[in-house]
Amino acid sequence: MTVSVSRAEPADAAELSALAALTFPLACPPAVTAQDSAAFVAAHLSEASFQRYLAERSMRVLAARDRGHIIGYALLVLAPPADPEVAAALQKVPGPVAELSKCYVHPSAHGSGTAALLMDAAVSVAAGEGYRTLWLGVNDLNERAQAFYRKSGFVESGRRSFVVGQHVFRDFILSRPLPRPAE
Repeated sequence: MTVSVSRAEPADAAELSALAALTFPLACPPAVTAQDSAAFVAAHLSEASFQRYLAERSMRVLAARDRGHIIGYALLVLAPPADPEVAAALQKVPGPVAELSKCYVHPSAHGSGTAALLMDAAVSVAAGEGYRTLWLGVNDLNERAQAFYRKSGFVESGRRSFVVGQHVFRDFILSRPLPRPAE
């Protein structure tokens, strides 16, 4: 496997959406039904959603590719958190803060190092844009993701509510400092 990570292009929206539809349910707690997951994907991870993300100046979509196929992606939000609960939890971390909104890898690439490549690219992009801290939300039952994020330097900064279907989950807010760009 030879994986490269680069900024996604508008032509990637359909492939990103298909990967999101496959990977999002894998990160959901058991209480989330297939219908809840599908509705969330339709509302937030559709091809049209990715087209918006790719066009938005405050967002960066990174794609991990193997032999030309997208096998993972990360979505960065380069803006202050809109959620007051998140903003309050991040008051004590160095600002400005950027969000790693999504970071998913195709199940066939789990354990391949692809997630680490995406994380390194996300850290590099956010730091290069002048951000001091990277934060993310992760479900408190998703121990695999939590272990990866902690291995990547994230620590708990608080909690937030995250809604999928009829369920309100109390996700962990994790954050990590970003390296200062060389001057």
